[in-house]
Amino acid sequence: MKKELGLYVHIPFCRQKCAYCDFPSFAGRESDMEAYVERLIGETKEKADPHIAIATLYIGGGTPSLLPAALMERILDALRDSFDFLPGAECSCECNPGTVTEAFLLALKKGGVNRLSFGAQARQDRLLRLLGRIHTWEQVKESVSMAKARDFSNLNLDLMLGLPGQTLADMEETLEAALSLSPTHLSCYGLIVEEGTKMQDQVERGAWRLPDEETERDMYELCRSALSRRGFMQYEISNFALPGFACRHNLDCWRRKEYLGLGSAACGFLDNVRYRNPPDLNDYLAGKPAEETVVTPEDARFESVMLGLRTVEGVSEEAFYRMHGVSLWDVYGEKMKNSLKNGLVIRENGYVKLTRRGMDVQNRVLVDLL
Repeated sequence: MKKELGLYVHIPFCRQKCAYCDFPSFAGRESDMEAYVERLIGETKEKADPHIAIATLYIGGGTPSLLPAALMERILDALRDSFDFLPGAECSCECNPGTVTEAFLLALKKGGVNRLSFGAQARQDRLLRLLGRIHTWEQVKESVSMAKARDFSNLNLDLMLGLPGQTLADMEETLEAALSLSPTHLSCYGLIVEEGTKMQDQVERGAWRLPDEETERDMYELCRSALSRRGFMQYEISNFALPGFACRHNLDCWRRKEYLGLGSAACGFLDNVRYRNPPDLNDYLAGKPAEETVVTPEDARFESVMLGLRTVEGVSEEAFYRMHGVSLWDVYGEKMKNSLKNGLVIRENGYVKLTRRGMDVQNRVLVDLL
């Protein structure tokens, strides 16, 4: 019996760095693309294992669609040569509008990619410019149309809320524009101002003003209600899908299933060890080894709860016991009393889950558990 795993592949190249981004991505390093692909293929061959079957693939970045089609084709060929993919495996690739080409989509289709995720972010071009995005909304429409013409039918759009200068009317317009493109999945992320980003600098200097907490909460509720009316089911704090189109790769991560990571900064989780490849591109190209951390039983239990509470289904008490050999309530019963009493968490049909109010203040619940 083969071990079924997820597989994450990181492509760290970007045309320019977005104002909010603290991901390990690099602008102006296109000349390193070929060397990077060579190193990535080498790592793929090193990790090849006939006892592994790939259930899901996720190619993220960075901007994977910035790669020339021929280089992406080489990556996908190497993955297929090195690993067995399960029939019906979900294979996703992130794409940025303005960088997608017909040749790139053909390379993805040839390599078995069957799900695309577009970083659309906002309908308003003024907000896209503020974020440092390189595309317009018109290019979002063009990219989606191009993908559909190549028979990609499982499409996600990333949207952002809580942006500087963004209004509730802006969010409503963005949702309607996104829905008019007939996606099967929408990810609606609240802005997090990360340390060391241009966003942090501009906000701290007062040049950009964020919406107040109540307005951002109204935007989130608008997403929930508008998408529910259109048949989308919320299955995680920020993710909504038509029936049958939830992202299986992400769900497996939230359920703490094992996965491999390939590429600079890629993380993996295997045999109770978490590893991270060098985030610095030069270190990765030089073959510097990954950093490994053995997950303690205490950390493993907390991960199960922290990740599981992100999902609408919550944490399965039975699955928790199977994974850790101890009852969830024996470990966290006392620490969860306040959240239960305050209506942030409920226990229902063998699952522990956040309430709608609890999703707004998830960190408060997690602090209690710590």
